[in-house]
Amino acid sequence: MLDKLEAIHQRWKNIQEEMNDPAAMSDMKKFIKLSKDYKELQPVVDAYKEYKDVLGNIDSTKELLKTEKDEEFREMAKAELNELVHRKDELEEEIRLMLIPTDPQDGKNAIVEIRAGTGGDEASIFAGDLYRMYTKFAETKGWKTELVDITEGTVGGFKEIIFEIKGDNVYGQMKYESGVHRVQRVPKTETQGRIHTSAASVVVLPEAGEFDIELNPADIRKDLYCSSGPGGQSVNTTYSAVRLTHIPTGIVATCQDQKSQLKNYDKALKVLRSRIYELEYQKYLDEVSSKRKTMVSTGDRSAKIRTYNWPQGRVTDHRIGLTMYNLQSIIDGDIQEIIDKLQLAENAERLKAEVE
Repeated sequence: MLDKLEAIHQRWKNIQEEMNDPAAMSDMKKFIKLSKDYKELQPVVDAYKEYKDVLGNIDSTKELLKTEKDEEFREMAKAELNELVHRKDELEEEIRLMLIPTDPQDGKNAIVEIRAGTGGDEASIFAGDLYRMYTKFAETKGWKTELVDITEGTVGGFKEIIFEIKGDNVYGQMKYESGVHRVQRVPKTETQGRIHTSAASVVVLPEAGEFDIELNPADIRKDLYCSSGPGGQSVNTTYSAVRLTHIPTGIVATCQDQKSQLKNYDKALKVLRSRIYELEYQKYLDEVSSKRKTMVSTGDRSAKIRTYNWPQGRVTDHRIGLTMYNLQSIIDGDIQEIIDKLQLAENAERLKAEVE
């Protein structure tokens, strides 16, 4: 492990030298990649430096115990040695997890698309619940959310809502939410008190930057139309809503959230770029999922991943067999524990794959 860590340390120093070279700034795409690699390697380098210090202190403490005669001093040295060995074991476990190859997209912002599925009006209401859950979760993480496009339900909630989440390691956390979410409860529209099962699908995309994928403007058709839904006086009076179609793939992205046509265009372009980028990214997901059994964050997006049972106050994540009885706090945005356990399951599988 030390050889591997030393190689990473050397790579980190080489990147540092490259970034300090004035010539590096002339190639912005390369400089951005160097900065990203440098930031990703920093925690490993910090852990490596501490690990080397701990190993050195263990050796010096052992040497001291060989020669020291004072019993009181020896007891202090033994206690310190025990602490050092314990820290060494902790660091080795932390470093092992750090050395697991990570999803190269984890550090990106995310574009989240929620669509009402089976269940009619109740599915739209549930899609609204999910949107609220994610915005509340984003608030606790210090992330920013920004609406891209919205189609409201007839009695509340949304038939479809697309929004962006910006912050540190957003995709690395939110990617576990992709899939079909089911709700079991008595709908507001139900008059006889019967429990219904409805569903909404969630798709989480890593936001593609302009350096990730280059789009030829000639390949994009731009259509303008009047906004619909909430938005004040500009609704249905100005052609501010934007629909972009990527002709080679047929992929479409729309945005009508802003009153400004230019802002809507920029947002729609961001979604279009991310959807096209996902075509390539999906090949990576397919390759990874073929090597894993749990497929925590890489499974089929049509798969049912979680059930929210209102009468029992229960939430079950089917991928890892996790059941929790704090539905209200979860729907209020307290989903960190679920994500942590999904990450733990995925890391365990990655470790196993590394050993094999």
